[in-house]
Amino acid sequence: MCQSPRLRTTSRGAQAELIRNNGPWKGIDDLEIAVAEYIDWFNHRRLHGEIGLIPPAEHEDHYYRHNPAPATVGVSVQSLH
Repeated sequence: MCQSPRLRTTSRGAQAELIRNNGPWKGIDDLEIAVAEYIDWFNHRRLHGEIGLIPPAEHEDHYYRHNPAPATVGVSVQSLH
């Protein structure tokens, strides 16, 4: 099973489509390359209609450039020793 969290978030149907339409595979290495290429397409080139027809990675980059993370506050933890 693939350990990539981004692939796990995609629909199982999309994963099955990738494997069914592009096989048969010569080996696990070929399948891993195909999955990596699919993840790259899904995140960096696929135009997503719900976010203005831009790729998800571009939307995420734009979000974090315009919504910086709040400053962290240092917390002092007393030792039990």
